[in-house]
Amino acid sequence: MPEPAFAAWRARVESALDGALPSAADAPQRLHAAMRHAALDGGKRMRPLLVYATGTAFGADPAALDAPAAAVELIHAYSLVHDDLPAMDDDDLRRGKPTVHIAFDEATAILAGDALQSLAFEWLADAPFADRIRVALLRELSVAAGARGMCGGQALDIDATGGKNIAIAELERLHALKTGALLRASVRLGAIAADVDAAQREHLDRYADALGLAFQIRDDLLDVEGDSATLGKTAGKDAAQAKATFPALLGVDGSRARLRALAETMAAALAPFGERTATLAALGRTVIERSH
Repeated sequence: MPEPAFAAWRARVESALDGALPSAADAPQRLHAAMRHAALDGGKRMRPLLVYATGTAFGADPAALDAPAAAVELIHAYSLVHDDLPAMDDDDLRRGKPTVHIAFDEATAILAGDALQSLAFEWLADAPFADRIRVALLRELSVAAGARGMCGGQALDIDATGGKNIAIAELERLHALKTGALLRASVRLGAIAADVDAAQREHLDRYADALGLAFQIRDDLLDVEGDSATLGKTAGKDAAQAKATFPALLGVDGSRARLRALAETMAAALAPFGERTATLAALGRTVIERSH
């Protein structure tokens, strides 16, 4: 069943992250404590779960997947630290805890984000794979995190903030980069680790692209419908900052309809694999149905 697998994989990545992160007892203690605050004890761990679900579906050993799973979560943690800064989204709550710049200070938060990013690539560079696999993993994560992925999407998001009118196609492209690139990379990291062939990767990419867009639409809906205690972050921020969102462009009902269509796309993409990808299908449902 998927849920026991998810619990086991969450425990695996939590242990891997704890081992990868420097001890807060070692100097510089403040920086190390901030890194651990950002990366441990919180979050859905969706990206590591996608690495494990994809890799194990195609025969990879879970122990070999610990490094790419931890690496993608470190990149995600760094992005949240920087996203919460006053110069970006200016938030004071993340994963039910004070954001890093609130718990520590802005300079420490910037350095912690930088250090988490570099640690991700250090950890991945030492992953137990053949050289060609290791290089492919490093390239996939670096592209997804950079200007052609997450950072580029964040820049487009900044440009679209403040009540500017953008078309739905532009909003989808924005989030295919900002949110979708790292989710797609998580699936691809698992596939690369398992040495999945190109034809199978095309199906997995279709699934991952739909999942990434669904994740963001659900996030936008939760910002409208949720509360801060449940979400673990500040609700209502999108409207307050006049951000371009799917509910703003499509309406709540239209956004829900788009989610249903994306659920069908994910199911069709995974259909050729049958029960092999049951955990990926379950993660897709989790994205559609999540409450935080």
